[in-house]
Amino acid sequence: MLERMKYLVQVLNEYSNSYYFSDRPEVSDAEFDALLDELRELEAKTGVVLEGSPTQHVGGSVPTAFEPHTHIARLWSLDKVKTTDALREWAARCERAKGGSGLEFVLEYKFDGLTINLTYDGGKLVQAATRGNGIVGEGILAQAKTIRSIPQTVNYKGKFEVRGECYMRLSVLEELNKNGEEQLKNARNAAAGAIRNLDPRVTASRRLDCAFYNVGYIEGRRFDTRRDMYDFMRENGLPMSDYTFYGSMDQVIAEIEKMPERRQKLDFLIDGMVVKLNDIRLFEELGFTDKFPRGEIAYKFQAEEMITTITDITWEVGRTGKLTPLAHVEPVDFLGVTVRKATLNNYDDILRKNVGIGSKVLIRRSNDVIPEILKSVDEHEPKNPAAIPEFCPACGSRVERRGVHAFCTNSLSCTPQIVGRLEHFASRNAMDIEGFSEKTAAALVDALGISTIPELYELNESSFAGIPGFGEKKIANILAEIEKSKHCKLESFVFALGIPNVGSKTAKDLAKTFRTFEGIRHASREQLIAIPDVGEIVADSIIDFFADERISAQIDRMFQLGMDPSEAEKVESNDFVTGKTFVVTGTLSRMGRKEIEDLIASLGGKAAGSVSKKTDFVVAGENAGSKLEKAQSLGVPVLSEDEFFSRIEKK
Repeated sequence: MLERMKYLVQVLNEYSNSYYFSDRPEVSDAEFDALLDELRELEAKTGVVLEGSPTQHVGGSVPTAFEPHTHIARLWSLDKVKTTDALREWAARCERAKGGSGLEFVLEYKFDGLTINLTYDGGKLVQAATRGNGIVGEGILAQAKTIRSIPQTVNYKGKFEVRGECYMRLSVLEELNKNGEEQLKNARNAAAGAIRNLDPRVTASRRLDCAFYNVGYIEGRRFDTRRDMYDFMRENGLPMSDYTFYGSMDQVIAEIEKMPERRQKLDFLIDGMVVKLNDIRLFEELGFTDKFPRGEIAYKFQAEEMITTITDITWEVGRTGKLTPLAHVEPVDFLGVTVRKATLNNYDDILRKNVGIGSKVLIRRSNDVIPEILKSVDEHEPKNPAAIPEFCPACGSRVERRGVHAFCTNSLSCTPQIVGRLEHFASRNAMDIEGFSEKTAAALVDALGISTIPELYELNESSFAGIPGFGEKKIANILAEIEKSKHCKLESFVFALGIPNVGSKTAKDLAKTFRTFEGIRHASREQLIAIPDVGEIVADSIIDFFADERISAQIDRMFQLGMDPSEAEKVESNDFVTGKTFVVTGTLSRMGRKEIEDLIASLGGKAAGSVSKKTDFVVAGENAGSKLEKAQSLGVPVLSEDEFFSRIEKK
């Protein structure tokens, strides 16, 4: 039994290394999970956990808290300037310290993500930590190991620390929000939440990137310039930004002035630029203030962060019954937009940010979405702390806590839940009932007491009598759209049902695999887990959903009323497309991007939303932006639209 455990530890770690760090998976997720489950069972039986067991990190048991980690070298904050005049003053101070002019500066992006500090020793990654207070951070090694761009081994055998920024690409955020159940607010917080999540599987699912920019400590080696340091980092496979500029201060400022236009084309968030002395010896001679190095500074873009006061915290109920706190704030102007509300993610977020009613808070507005509260700027505890309500603010039913979230327990007659379910069911990626909005759903719930989806298919002209805003033409259009929706794609119907953890992509995978609704409905756990990207949690969600008698009764009623989702087409085989991953970008002429992505899926390929080393081809139309640039930087083959169709037709 012990020998079998040793074998499983060895082979699972080899498979993990191939998957996370070499971009060449050797087994399917289902095979990996089966071996991992076997190892867990053997550990439970014997009470023995071998050194290096994968049950103790990626995909393993979730710790209850992060362990503190003391950095070898302190991680400093940066002083900030907001004008080029202030930047010139800083450069003049550096030149006076040298006793002359002619200094060379380094200009880099200031990534808007979460700082990470890696420790390598003997050529191996031995620790990863958050910044913390700059002296002590939180150990996040298991989480860092799921980030594929972070090398687990390096050539240099001496001990060293390297600092960087973890971030989420905007294209990844878009894809995750399009395909996922949980909507992520913005890229920065999605990255920070992933890194600080106790479960490394969550970190892995967010598909983060890293860019490293400083070796803070190293044994047996010294760097004279940033160029030397960066050459060392590249030689050891540490991912870095593809933008680094060297020049005089005049040249640096000229580059900064180009950044507003360039910033709009980036596939990640930056909130400024970092300017450093290239001469590391001079950097060290200048030393540090209590908080900042004197030889490095941040140039901040126009502020997207402001301070205001929370006047109230309300709890909004979504279609799943989840209660989300919403902060109402004193109106504040963000570049011409007046903001009165700001997001808080959950109750743990409220506690972590130390906010309550009356708290002065720092809020950030990003990408024209509702701002998010970053933290309290008060030094004291909130005078009026927020609390999870005992009863649902919408229906008065009992509220229960599940992990970091709170839920209304009344799924049958809680109006916001019903309105949310109806709106989701009718949405474009679901049943695509044109003209059926949240406002329409709310009117039907309020006026007719609709509480289940099948009741939509029982509506007739007389049902709308007396409801304000519903004229004869609007009624006819809605009824026609509802009738048309009965004959839908199988994947659309599955997504419309609102199965927990099943987004549009998973719905499409289910339809492609089982082809009929009954096939999906009665699929076994083993059949579900065998589908790529469907793990145990998703499989259990699907099985539990269809096992619910109330849900099954509603589905049966819809079929009695004429619901007839089409059987999914059998996937054709195309030698060029089958088994390959494509990214489609830019403006296309022969058909839309979604149509081409559907074509790729129908021919046995995979259409992804972001470019990575695993991408086989990028199909680029006119005005292709950051995805095309990423493909070129990674050496991914790029096809024009005509070349793509030509390759398909030849096979």
